[in-house]
Amino acid sequence: MPPLIHSTNLMATSVLLLRPLLLAVALSLFISSAVCSPGDSIIHHSQSYDGGLCLNLIEPWGYSCVEHTTQTNDGFMLGLQRVSSGIVNLGVEKAPPVLLLHGLFMGGDAWFLDSPNQSLGFILADRGFEVWVGNVRGTKWSHGHASLSDGDKEFWDWSWQEMALYDLETMLTYISSKTNSKVFVVGHSQGTIMSLAAFTQPDIVNMVEAAALLSPISYLDHITSKFVLNLVNMHLEEALSLLGIHQLNLKSDILTNILEMACDGGRVDCSDMLASITGENCCFNSSRVDFYLEYEPHPSSLKNLKHLFQMIRKGTFAKYDYGTLKNVLQYGQFKPPTFDLSQIPESLPIWMAYGGNDALGDVIDVQHTLKELRSKPNVLFLEDYGHVDFLLSTRAYDDLYDSMITFFRSCGNGISSSSSRDTN
Repeated sequence: MPPLIHSTNLMATSVLLLRPLLLAVALSLFISSAVCSPGDSIIHHSQSYDGGLCLNLIEPWGYSCVEHTTQTNDGFMLGLQRVSSGIVNLGVEKAPPVLLLHGLFMGGDAWFLDSPNQSLGFILADRGFEVWVGNVRGTKWSHGHASLSDGDKEFWDWSWQEMALYDLETMLTYISSKTNSKVFVVGHSQGTIMSLAAFTQPDIVNMVEAAALLSPISYLDHITSKFVLNLVNMHLEEALSLLGIHQLNLKSDILTNILEMACDGGRVDCSDMLASITGENCCFNSSRVDFYLEYEPHPSSLKNLKHLFQMIRKGTFAKYDYGTLKNVLQYGQFKPPTFDLSQIPESLPIWMAYGGNDALGDVIDVQHTLKELRSKPNVLFLEDYGHVDFLLSTRAYDDLYDSMITFFRSCGNGISSSSSRDTN
């Protein structure tokens, strides 16, 4: 047997042998970490978030902000914020509404974490856009479920698939009804997964004027993040399922301990945890990390993590894989249906920005996405940008936001007069 094949087989065997050990270690960590306090497993939406996103982050800078709530078809109560500039600038042309979609373990606050001249949410408002801030199910600025408690297992029975087909559809429908306009969509990371999946659905994409995708993701099989690959190889999701965990709260003791195990046992340098996950970020203001951590991370579901790990292992952009039998019951076929990117209308204007240091949105995977689209998106490649730079770079306005705004201005056919809009 050639040495390479022998080595590969040995590695695969080692991983299989280690999995029971890793599960056992996870169990012991769970037992020793606690008797978990209620705060480890349950979100408390009011905890340090009284008054909502508007009051906490946006209004203190002098911007007008109104809280909205809309309900998905499966009962989740989503928080939306409508933001406009407090500065009267007669030279700024009014533009259509723009919906901001945050990434994994983030919320709508992600677009307002820096000063008004650096944060995209503020920048768009100052440039005349009517900014709508999306918050997906389970995050701190959304408002639970019509009938389920966040302590219920069923509350967390979703992945980005439901965010794309329910949350995004509901947000767009609500914004369109309030503004009488098609909507610009801006997504980062998970927000781009949602967008690309949703845009394959005619009833959703028809509400979209144009899209700007930061660190666009539809394929994940070439990610280079050693930390994430360690979690995939550990089969972290199996350990968490065994523990009966359904909500992923990264501030809980159990998740913190398991993530530390992934660093120590996986021989990954986690001295800079952010870089170990996302890749080196060229222009991230590390002095503000303590402030960012007052708001991040937000919770997500274990099922969402499982779905993302399926994408990494299988190299597909498809619905959640329940296994052969349940797939037949759920989808009427053995394998989950794919989201066919060629179904996104060629007429939809798309702008993309991706980076050479992005360990999650790898260049090869972005190129795969581009090849499957029928259209030819406007593409901006930034060699030194990592995954978080697209959101929090101190140079972002000059490097990419100005280009994005110019793109939106060039395709704003959906502009409607202010008199036709609901101003609340």
